[in-house]
Amino acid sequence: MKLLFDFLPILLFFVAYKAYGIFIATAVAIAASFTQVLIYWLKNRSFEKMHLVTLGLITVLGGATLLFQERSFFMWKPTAVNWAFAVAFLGSHFIGQKTLVERMMSSAISAPNFVWSRLNISWVLFFVVMGIANLIVAGYFFEAEALLNAAAGNPVPPIDINSCNPELGQKLLALCETAKTAESDWVDFKMFGMMGMTIVFVIGQAFYLARYMSEPEAEVQTENQE
Repeated sequence: MKLLFDFLPILLFFVAYKAYGIFIATAVAIAASFTQVLIYWLKNRSFEKMHLVTLGLITVLGGATLLFQERSFFMWKPTAVNWAFAVAFLGSHFIGQKTLVERMMSSAISAPNFVWSRLNISWVLFFVVMGIANLIVAGYFFEAEALLNAAAGNPVPPIDINSCNPELGQKLLALCETAKTAESDWVDFKMFGMMGMTIVFVIGQAFYLARYMSEPEAEVQTENQE
């Protein structure tokens, strides 16, 4: 349930994009992120750091997208968020007595220190890979948009891919449609690809932790001493 709550801004962004395009969807995502933080605070009277990091980045990069009407700012957001989390999880190995994973999960699961360390590193690697994956998918759009504008002579303002029409001519129309498809593919990846990768990773982590969920406390303490 928490996973779905964390993906709420992405879900609403996806729905708004299919109906109104990326700029309206970006505004919806910013509003949804604010709402997410507010709901969490009303329920728990505290803030979750991950929600605040996401809110900050989505406000800055999403705001730049709306201000300059430039999609690339918002497309960088998933990479910025994931890499920010990677830095935070990695930093917890050297700052404080517990890693972030242990702080979040130790109240429900007893496990040796080396397990928490491995899990924390696995999250660091996961966030790094997620950020790279986003750049790869978004890169197809960046390349398609650059080819379109170059073929059109780098017009100011650039050609709006939401209004591809035959008046552009056969070559520009084809490039425009390619850019539009690349944008749609990125949105689909942001919704289904990233969520799917996260679910698979969390399930794998659950299987890894399963062996420790039923171990007696004394056994766990013995392993810690070793």
